[in-house]
Amino acid sequence: SNVHVKLVVVCKITSINLLLCFCLCVSDLRTQLADQIKILDSQVDVKQQQLSDLSEFLRRRGDIEAEYARALDKLTERFTHKTKKKEQWGQSVCQVWSVLLTQTRLESREHAALGDTCCNTLTQRLVHSTEDTHRLHKRSKEVGTQMQDELLKVTNELQMALKTYNQYHTDCLIAEGKLKEAERLEERHTGKSSDSVKKMERLMEKRHGRVQETQLKCTKARNDYLLNLAAANAAMNKYYLQDVSTLIDCCDLGFHLSVERVMKCYLASRWRIQKTEETGLKQLEAAVTSLDQGGDRDGLLQQHDAAFCLPFKFNYHPHEGDQVCEVSAESQVRYELETRFQQLQSRLAAVTLETEEISKTLKATLTALLDTICDSDCNPSPDVPSTQSHEPPGGSTAPKLTLAKRRANQQETETYYFTKVKEFLNSSSLASKLQAKHDLLQYAIQKGTFILMVFLPLSSGQQIPVVVESCIRFINLHGLHHEGIFRVPGSQRDVNLLRDAFERGEDPLSDSECDLDSVAGVLKLYFRNLEPPLFPYDSYSQLLECVQIEEEAEKAAQIKAIHSTFPRPLLVVMRYLFAFLNHVSQYSDENMMQPYNLAVCFGPSLLRGTDSDDAVARQPQVNDLVKTMILQHDIIFPSQSELPGPVYEKHMTLEQEYCEPITEEGDGETEHLPKWEAVAMFDYVARSPAELSFKQGDLITLHSKASCDWWRGEVGGVKGLIPHKYISVLEGTIQNTMLPVGLLRPGTSCL
Repeated sequence: SNVHVKLVVVCKITSINLLLCFCLCVSDLRTQLADQIKILDSQVDVKQQQLSDLSEFLRRRGDIEAEYARALDKLTERFTHKTKKKEQWGQSVCQVWSVLLTQTRLESREHAALGDTCCNTLTQRLVHSTEDTHRLHKRSKEVGTQMQDELLKVTNELQMALKTYNQYHTDCLIAEGKLKEAERLEERHTGKSSDSVKKMERLMEKRHGRVQETQLKCTKARNDYLLNLAAANAAMNKYYLQDVSTLIDCCDLGFHLSVERVMKCYLASRWRIQKTEETGLKQLEAAVTSLDQGGDRDGLLQQHDAAFCLPFKFNYHPHEGDQVCEVSAESQVRYELETRFQQLQSRLAAVTLETEEISKTLKATLTALLDTICDSDCNPSPDVPSTQSHEPPGGSTAPKLTLAKRRANQQETETYYFTKVKEFLNSSSLASKLQAKHDLLQYAIQKGTFILMVFLPLSSGQQIPVVVESCIRFINLHGLHHEGIFRVPGSQRDVNLLRDAFERGEDPLSDSECDLDSVAGVLKLYFRNLEPPLFPYDSYSQLLECVQIEEEAEKAAQIKAIHSTFPRPLLVVMRYLFAFLNHVSQYSDENMMQPYNLAVCFGPSLLRGTDSDDAVARQPQVNDLVKTMILQHDIIFPSQSELPGPVYEKHMTLEQEYCEPITEEGDGETEHLPKWEAVAMFDYVARSPAELSFKQGDLITLHSKASCDWWRGEVGGVKGLIPHKYISVLEGTIQNTMLPVGLLRPGTSCL
C-alpha cells in the first residue's frame, strides 16, 4: 500500500542523514588529529629555536663578560698606579678610592669566571638539549600517530555498527507495517469462507514470524551499536583528556629540566658574583655615605681656624668721658625715636617678608638644581640599552640633544640660584642689622618713663577726638590733591609742635599755613600710639580670617558682622576715618594714594595683634583687610540712621557763595573782588558740587587762592573751586591787586 511505501522511504532517508552526519563528524576528527601533529611539529621547531638563541646569547654574553673583565682589570691597574704617585687626599675620598679599586678588581675576576662558564659549560649543555629534543619528538610523534590510528579504527567500527543498526531497524519497521496491513485484511475477511480464513491465518502467522525475526536482529544490532558507541566515547575521552597530555609530555621530556639546569648554573655564577661584590659594595656604600658636605665644611673651618674664626667684636668707645652708653629716649628725642622705630619696624617687616620669600624661592631652586644634577645621567632607566639598540643609525642624536638641553637648563638654574643666593645674603644681612636696631630702639622706648597721653579723651563728650577731626578737616580742605599724602614723612619738629599743641587742648590747624605732610604725620601718630589700638585685640584674628574669603560681598558682610560687636563710640570713629580715607583715594590719580597705599600707611597703626613676631608675617593680610574696609566703607560701617553720630562730610569748609550761579550781573560784592584771568590747559571734570568743570582753552576768572592746590573763581558765571594744576594764569591781567610771586604757572606750591 501507499502507507507502507511512504514508511519505507522515510526510514531510508533518516538512515542516510544519520550516516552523513556521522561521516562529517569523523572527517572533522581526522582534520583535528592532523592539526595536532602539525602543532607538535611546530612546537619542536620553537624549542629548537629557543635553545639555539639561548646558546648564542650565552656565548656572546661570555665574550662580553670576558672582555669586560679584561677592561676592568686594565682600569684598576691604571688608577692604582696613578693613585700611588699622588699625595694623600682627604681621608673620606681616599677610603672611597681604596674600596672602589678593590671591589673592581674582585669584580673583574668573577666576570672572567662567568665568561668562561657561559662560553663552554652552558653552551655545550644546550647543544645536547637540542639533540635530545629532536630525538624525543620523533619518537613521540610515532606514538601519537599510532594512538590516532587506534582512535580512527574505533570510529570506523562505530560507523559500521550504526549502519547495521539503521538497516535492521528499517527492516523491523517494514515488517511491523506489513503485519498491521495483514491485520486490517483479516478484519475485512471476517465471516467469509473457511478457506479464506485459513489463508489469512497462515498469512498472519508468517507476518508474525517475520516481525519477531526482524526485531531480534534489530535488538542485536542496537546492542552492538550501543557497545561500540560507549567504547568510542571512552576512547575519545581517554585520548583527549589523558593521552594528549601524555603525548605532549613525551615531546617535552627533559626540555624544561635542561633549560632549568642551564639557567640555574648561570644564576649560580651570577649569585657568586653578587655575593663576592656584596661586601665590597657595602664598604663602598659606607664610604660614600661618609662623604658629608657639612662635615667637610666643618673640618675645613677647624683645620684653618685662624683664617675663618670671628676676629673680634666692636665695642662702644665714649668720647672724652661721656658716661652714656645706651640709646637715650628722653622727652626731647623720644618722639623722633618712636617715629624712627615705627619706620624701622615697617621696613623690618617688609625686609623679613622679602627674605622669607627669597628663602622659599632659594630652597625650591636648590631642590630643582639638585634634581637636575641627579637627573638621568646617574640613574638610567632599565630599558635604555634595549631602546638604543633598536634605534636607527641617526637616532642617537636625540639623547645628545636631550643632554645638551639638560645641561643648558642646569647652567641657567645655577645662574638663577646664585642670583637668589646673593639676594638672600644681602636681604638677611640687612634684616639682621635692622633687627639689631629694632631691638635696641624697642628696649630704649620701653625703658623710658614717658607715657603717651591721648590727645583728647573720648570721655569728654566729643564723639570724634579733636586731633582726628581737625587733621581730617585740614587735609580735606588743602591736601586731597597733595601728592604722596600720608606716605611722605613730614618735619619731625612740626609734628612735635602740633602734637604738643593738641595735648594742651589747642587747635593749631586753624592756621592754614601748616605743612600738609606734618599734619598727616600727626594723624598717623595719634592712631599709632593709641593703646589699645582702634581695633580691639580680641578681634584681630577674626578680622584676618575674613581676608581668605574671595567673594568681596561676602567678605564685607563678614567684616560688618564682626564690627557689630564693637562699642558704638568706637564705630563712630571708624566710620568717620574710613569715609575720609575713601575720599582721599578718589583723588589717587593726583595724590598717588590708592586704597592699598593708604592701607599700607594706616594698617599697622589701626590693626595690631598681641604677638609682635606674628605681625610681620600677617602684615600683607592686614593691608588687604584695611584696603577692603576703605573701598567698601559704606557697606561695612553702619549709616547715620543705624548709628547716630557725626559722619564725614566731603565739603567741610565750602562757602555757599562759591557754589551758586551768578544771577545778577551788577552784584556789588563781585565787583570788588580781585580778579585774574586764566586759561584752561587741560579738560577737567568736577568730582563734587563744590568744583567746576571746564574744557581745554576755556577762559577762567580767578578771585582768590583757597589753598596751595585750589583757586576760588568762576567759569561761565558759576562760582566754585578750580584746580591750580589744570590752568595757566595769564600775565598782565591783574585787577585790584597783584598775583603772588610763583603762581603765574600751574603746579607751584604755596607751602
